[in-house]
Amino acid sequence: MNITLKYEKPDVLPSYGDITIAFVATSEYHIEPLEQGLGGLLLREVPIERPYTVDYDAEKGRGPERWLNRWDLRNWCVVSAYNEQEERIGGAVLAYDTPGVHFLEDRTDIAGLWDLRVKPIFRGQGVGKAIMEKAVEWARSKECKQLKIETQSNNVAACRFYAQQGAHLGTIERYAYEDKPHLARLNWYIDL
Repeated sequence: MNITLKYEKPDVLPSYGDITIAFVATSEYHIEPLEQGLGGLLLREVPIERPYTVDYDAEKGRGPERWLNRWDLRNWCVVSAYNEQEERIGGAVLAYDTPGVHFLEDRTDIAGLWDLRVKPIFRGQGVGKAIMEKAVEWARSKECKQLKIETQSNNVAACRFYAQQGAHLGTIERYAYEDKPHLARLNWYIDL
């Protein structure tokens, strides 16, 4: 497949958000502390008895278009992927040096992969990998030392994908989501 990748400004977020981020959770990682955590943490993949659809955009206050009014996006970038018909088929949103975005850890040497999505019919065809390569290129252009990526313990496919792209699991936050205590936040890092 022939893909064209472009860096775009955040004003494209409304059309970027037309691509669904939804996925079906069929398994999840259970975090098992060894020796009360002193022996480390074990991630064990467990099938979900009743698979369910996760759609972050459907949650209150979430979604690309809403980000325009929530943060100062001057240091953000959208990596957009287009097919031969110039149809948007995927992309990623990157954040850098943005006060109030705790995900960036108050660091100016880290970029964050805020969001990545590919149209379902194009998933598994190398679009995500191409987007990731362009995202890494952008983070390097900002002289960042790392690209940070957040996933949840019910997004096993994303965890595997980021690991294949060279990311390593940096932190596990077992109690990150007050409204979803069974989920953990998994923070991945790509050293640049």
